[in-house]
Amino acid sequence: MNVTINGKKEQIPGTIKHVRDLLSHFQLERRNLIVLVNENVITPEQHDSTFIRDGDTIELVHFVGGG
Repeated sequence: MNVTINGKKEQIPGTIKHVRDLLSHFQLERRNLIVLVNENVITPEQHDSTFIRDGDTIELVHFVGGG
């Protein structure tokens, strides 16, 4: 399946069906992230029910603290 993640074209396994699967694939499930799929914010409660489809645009944003 072909998607765009943070502006980069990626080919991901067809076994990735939901946002939760995608985060697990990239080992990001334990990080505080803002997830957008096709410009829609996906809340953590929606990670198991939001499908990833061929051609989707996904943004994974995390906050970095500093001073």
